[in-house]
Amino acid sequence: MNPMAMNAMAMDRMVMGMGQMPGMMMPGTMPMNMMMVPRCSMKMETTDMGMKIMCSTKDEMASGMMQNLCTMMSGSMMSCCMMMNGMPMMTINMAGGMCKCEMTKDGLCMTWSSKDSEYCKMIQQCCAAMMSMMTCGCCCMMMMNSAPMCCSC
Repeated sequence: MNPMAMNAMAMDRMVMGMGQMPGMMMPGTMPMNMMMVPRCSMKMETTDMGMKIMCSTKDEMASGMMQNLCTMMSGSMMSCCMMMNGMPMMTINMAGGMCKCEMTKDGLCMTWSSKDSEYCKMIQQCCAAMMSMMTCGCCCMMMMNSAPMCCSC
């Protein structure tokens, strides 16, 4: 048998779920390092120096979990992933500027700002894009060091 045909057949079976590459999972299974992500309502707004995201929930346990994750991961890189039907549509890494996470009575408030006027405009445009995507039905997952902190789903 032709080795190329054998490779194509093996790959076809892997795609169909009959055989799997190491690290791949069957649909419907969860990896062992998954955690529940607190759900919250997110409000985003542009500010003079950048943007602000307010995450709030009436659930005390979810609020406490968000605040504890924020405390444990302080100083980590922040990012937001916009998702539609569980699929990531856009991820914004808040690598430049200054990210600050503050506790509120029912959640947290994250600000991303810069004193550089051009970078500040870019932050504001990122905020506008995320607000537009949320208006169109996307949910936002806020992450620190790629670990989810809260989700607006």
